[in-house]
Amino acid sequence: MVQPASRSSTFWLPLLALAALVAVRLHGLALAALPDYDSVRNWEIVREVATGNLQNLFHHGSPGFSLVYAPVAWLTADYRVFQHLNALVAVAALAWLVQFVAREVRLAAWETALLLLFAGTSVFLTFSGRDFTAGSWSLLLFVGLLQAQYRRLQHPSRAALLRAAVWLALGLSINYKFLLTLPILLLLELLYGGRLLWQPRTLLRVVAVLLTPYAVLGLLGMADGVPWYRWEAVYYNLVFPGASNAAGRAGHLRFDGLYYLRFLWDFESPMLLPVLAVAAGWLLWHYGRHLKLPRVALLWYLAVWAGCFLLGMSLLLKAPRGLLLAYPLFYLLAFLLLRWALRRWSGRAGPMLLAGVAVLATGFNLYRVQQEIYAYLPTHYGQVAAWLHQHQPGPVQVASTVSLGLCPFLQDTDTLAVAMNEAQLQNLRQQGYRFVLLDGAWRVAGAAPFTSLAHHTPVATWAEPLLTSPLLFLEHSEYTGLGYSATLARQRVARLDSVQLRLYRLP
Repeated sequence: MVQPASRSSTFWLPLLALAALVAVRLHGLALAALPDYDSVRNWEIVREVATGNLQNLFHHGSPGFSLVYAPVAWLTADYRVFQHLNALVAVAALAWLVQFVAREVRLAAWETALLLLFAGTSVFLTFSGRDFTAGSWSLLLFVGLLQAQYRRLQHPSRAALLRAAVWLALGLSINYKFLLTLPILLLLELLYGGRLLWQPRTLLRVVAVLLTPYAVLGLLGMADGVPWYRWEAVYYNLVFPGASNAAGRAGHLRFDGLYYLRFLWDFESPMLLPVLAVAAGWLLWHYGRHLKLPRVALLWYLAVWAGCFLLGMSLLLKAPRGLLLAYPLFYLLAFLLLRWALRRWSGRAGPMLLAGVAVLATGFNLYRVQQEIYAYLPTHYGQVAAWLHQHQPGPVQVASTVSLGLCPFLQDTDTLAVAMNEAQLQNLRQQGYRFVLLDGAWRVAGAAPFTSLAHHTPVATWAEPLLTSPLLFLEHSEYTGLGYSATLARQRVARLDSVQLRLYRLP
């Protein structure tokens, strides 16, 4: 009778944990707006692509993202549908990753369930899973790449190498940031891959696989009049940026070795950094003194990925999303290392201690999710749109400062124009715009204040709590070029403002 019960728990415990995680990720999401400019712009582009307009297909170097969601736009334009689907994709990615790890290290069902809850309640993974960017699909395809490359190193063959190349090609189609995986993949190949990749015939096949999306999607774009080089031009602009943005930032390099460590300590589980630091110190002592390279076991493999992401992103402009692909690895490593230590030194009490620590850590994560995410609901953009429809006859025509946040709440016949500075705002006034929404996103993006509106009285005001969120400010530190402390200092100033949405009638 014990065996059937064991099989039942093997299935139901992880499934119940997954259901709980879905509830955490979707809680309050229907009350949230799209959190940033890129999310709204992606929503607009997906709808364009659904109608056959491919002019913006290669926006941000993520054509696959728009193509994946275009069929959804044939059924609905409701941004909340896209937002919820994207959140579920992020949950699926984490579930797949935990399943892979559980199978490789033979976790018990209760351990798998606890690992899923512990990693899945990460504050930033929860926050990033509520936008409409390529992050969720990037996580899913990264898990595919992670598994494929691990199997390629464990069981070398040309077929396994090509499968890893397919996952990389798919990732590059969804998100240009998969370029950051190339140095890590090459490092793994140099350390553990032998000569398989460097055989001319194999290398040509891998290159052909990686170039296929560029050729296929490039031809698709050309069919709608898009230049064949538009996708590649995105990469050129990344390496050689043109004019500075609205925050006055240009370039992409900024070394800061503490930014992500401070973020992990302030917003993620306090269990992460101590466990990972002890493990890193032990590895350096154990293998460094003998100049010996560890074998490519799962823990070391995940550590290489996580460590390389952390070191590499410390050289670039910072935002929490820079480590998006590494957050689940940090959580997995902390859990597995703690499990190994407790099993080795705590004997029979090890499983109970592990369960207790994991439950407490998950509870703390949920507390932080409440404080950093749920507390910034609901959105009031819908009320702004309702006011405009009541006070403007015919289609609404309104300007907005820096943000597209109002756009999903307007009707298709309405017009929203974004002003990034005072000069653009004056141009919109001359074009006949009579209302402007002074959106608090200008503070988040680090744009210059719109002082011309300071001497006028708004016709209506609303609070928009998300525009005072520390996580949202930190997510824009890459855009502003500011460091960790300076970004949070701006957030504290913004929090002092009682309202974030001010509607003015342009003189």
